[in-house]
Amino acid sequence: MPKMMFVKGFVCAFAACGVLAAQASTSSAWKDYDQRVTRACVAASGLRDVKPVGGLIKYDDRVPVTALVLAGRYPQKHMKNAPGRELCVWDRKAEKAYVSEADQLLPKP
Repeated sequence: MPKMMFVKGFVCAFAACGVLAAQASTSSAWKDYDQRVTRACVAASGLRDVKPVGGLIKYDDRVPVTALVLAGRYPQKHMKNAPGRELCVWDRKAEKAYVSEADQLLPKP
C-alpha cells in the first residue's frame, strides 16, 4: 500500500510539473517585455537621439535585472553634441530603469 501511494504522489508531482511548463512565457510575452524595458531605458536616458546598442542582457533571478547599452549624443551645450554611451539597468522587482554614464564601456564610434 505505501508503494502505491508513492507512485500516485510521483505521478501527481510529474503532472504538476507538466502544467507549470505549459504556462511558460510565450515568445510574444518576451517580445512585449523586451519592448517595455527598451522604452523605459530610452525614456530614462539623458542622451539626445538615444538608441539601444545590441540586445538586452537578461540575468537570472539571482540578480533580477536586465541591462542594455544605449548610445546617443550629449545635449549639454559644453559637450558640443559629443557622442555618449550609457548603461541602463532595469530592476525587474521595482520595474524601474536606472541609467549611468558608460562611455568607457565601448570604444567610441
